[in-house]
Parts: sequence; C-alpha cells; structure tokens
Amino acid sequence: MAARLMFVRVVGLKRVPQRRVPEAPDLIGPFRSSFLGASSLGRWLPEAVGNSNRCSISTTAAPAKSEEDLFYKWFLFLIPVTAFGLGTWQVQRRKWKLKLIAELESRIAAEPIPLPADPMELKDLEYRPVKVRGHFDHSKELYILPRTMVDPARESWDSGRMSSTLESGANVVTPFHCTDLGITILVNRGYVPRKRINPDTRQKGQIEDEIDLIGMVRLTETRKPFVPENKPEKNRWHYRDLEAMAKVTGAEPIFIDANFKSTVPGGPIGGQTRITLRNEHMQYIITWYGLSAATSYMWFKKFIRLQ
Repeated sequence: MAARLMFVRVVGLKRVPQRRVPEAPDLIGPFRSSFLGASSLGRWLPEAVGNSNRCSISTTAAPAKSEEDLFYKWFLFLIPVTAFGLGTWQVQRRKWKLKLIAELESRIAAEPIPLPADPMELKDLEYRPVKVRGHFDHSKELYILPRTMVDPARESWDSGRMSSTLESGANVVTPFHCTDLGITILVNRGYVPRKRINPDTRQKGQIEDEIDLIGMVRLTETRKPFVPENKPEKNRWHYRDLEAMAKVTGAEPIFIDANFKSTVPGGPIGGQTRITLRNEHMQYIITWYGLSAATSYMWFKKFIRLQ
C-alpha cells in the first residue's frame, strides 16, 4: 500500500503542468527598428553606439584636414607670386640702369668744361670731361697697382672693362699744378707695365713743359672686400683714397683721369678710365619670370585641374 502511494505521488508530480514564465517585453526592438534599421549592425545597440562614435570622430577630423589642405594650397601659391614680383622689380631696375648708362654716355661724350676749383662742385661731375693747363711734378709720383691696361677703343659697357693685355703694371698718378687756378691736383697719367714703373726707365715721357690737359673727373673710392690696404709709406696704392693721396703729395683732393690723347711717346698710356656699370637685369628678368611661369603651371595642375 505504501509503495503504491509513493508511485502515485511520483507519477502525480510528473504530470503536474509547468507554468511558462512570460518573456520580458522587447523595449529596444522598436527603437532599433525605427532608428538603426534592419541591418546586421543594427541588431546590437552597443555596436551601433560604437559606430556612431566613430562617425562623429571622422566628421570632426574632416574639417581639420580640409583647413590644412587650404593653407597648404595658398602657401604654395606664394612661390609664383613672389617670383613674378621679383621679375617685375628687375624690369624697373633695368629701366633705371639703362637710363643711368645713357646719362653716363652723354656725360662722357660732352664737351670738356674748365675744372672747378671747389672740390664740392665736383661731386656731381664724375666722368665729366674737364680741361686744365699747367705742369707736372714728377718727383711725387704715386702708383696704383696692380693694374692691366684698358683699351679705350674697346671699352665694354657690359663688363666694365676690356683689357688689351694680360701684363700687370700700374697707373701713374702725378701731381699737376694748374697755372690758371693756382692749385695742384692729382692726374692719373695712365698705364705703364711693371718693368717701367721706375721713372728712370721712361725719362722720355716725363713732360716738363706747361701743357693743356683734358681728363675725366673721378671721386674717391672706398676699399672693397678683399682689396688690400693702401701703404703710403711704400708708395703702394690699391684704390683711390683722395684724402690720403692729397696729404702725401700736398695737392688738393681733386683727381682726374687723363684721356688717351694725352699719351706721349715713352710715357704712360692715357685713357685708363674704367666704367664699372654692369647691366645683367635681363638675365634676372628671364630667370624670375620663368620660375613664376613654371611654378604657376605646377600649382594649377595640382590644385585646380584635379578639382
């Protein structure tokens, strides 16, 4: 009996229906279907939220990259603009240089005028021909060296000088007493080769008589880089220092280059005026405008044509 009751209980327990637990309502589903769509990425909210964060980061980086490209674009545009500006500046410089050369040519070709006695009046007369009358004092010669001879018939305006010989020598500077003005000036009589710097080797050219002389006014020079210092105690001059030369010779600080017609047999060769105006602006114009054109094409090809 007792065994039957246990069997019934066991069987009864097996037959007891189990109640199903109700599922929790899907609160995310409507949100997911409405906003995230039916894609596989939209099935899981955390993954969708991660995607949203990545999108916000990419949209923030895009304007920064765009601003960087814009700066890079206009910064490179400065290269052709600057080159064009430098080319235009060289055009103006060339006009100024041509005008200066024309004025200098006109001044050199002008008729000689009497030499002014006041050194202050000579500041605006450089390269202007002047005429004087007087005689030389050969006992106080000065020597500007080393020098090569300038060929007056082939003087080049582009290079500033044209040497007819490679032989080194000196320019002989001699005090000249002007009888009509009552003053002593300095005259560059011209070029002599090194073996004839000593005046004893050219006695025939040492003029003692009173003569009329025509020459070009020259102003004092400043020492250029790499040019040696003058040595007055050794009578070695490398550039025109009129104040120092005048002090050594007792002359006024007035200096003229004697023209080629002043040359006498056995004496220095006159006409040793060196014109040092260089005109290379056309080369600079071609260089800068060419650079501007090339970089403009490259900029256009990179930033405009690609768009």
